[in-house]
Amino acid sequence: MRAFLRGICGIFIVAVAVLCGGAAAILLHAPVFENGKNYELYLSPSSSALTVVSGCPALDKPKFSVRGESVRYDGDRRDALLERFHAEVLFTEEAAGVINYYCYSPLLGGTVGLCGRAVNLHIAVSNGQTAVGTPLIFGGS
Repeated sequence: MRAFLRGICGIFIVAVAVLCGGAAAILLHAPVFENGKNYELYLSPSSSALTVVSGCPALDKPKFSVRGESVRYDGDRRDALLERFHAEVLFTEEAAGVINYYCYSPLLGGTVGLCGRAVNLHIAVSNGQTAVGTPLIFGGS
C-alpha cells in the first residue's frame, strides 16, 4: 500500500512540474501588448527586415525567435501605456506630425541604447493613432 501511495505521489509531483513548465512557457511567449491593428513580431534585433504580421500573436509568437514586437491602436493611448508598463519617458522627438516617446519600463527587457539611454518602450502618437513597440517600433510609425 505504501509503495502504491508513493507511486501516486510521484506521478502527482511530475504532473505538477509539467504543468508549471507549460505555464511558464506560455507566459514567456505571451504577447506584450493587447491586440490592436497590425501586430508585428520582429525577428531581427535591429530592423524590420524580418517582420511577421500576426493576426493572433499568442499563437504565432511561440513559433519564432522574437526580438521585439509592435502594434497600432486607434486614439491616443500614451498615458494608458505609460501607466500599464510603469514606464518613464526618457526623451521625445517630433517629426512629420508624429510625437515619439522613448521610454524605459522595468517590466520589459531587451533594451537598446539611444542617446546614451537604455530604451525598451517606444510610443508614437499621430493623427488620432498610437503605435507602440518594444524595444522600438521598426519600419516607421
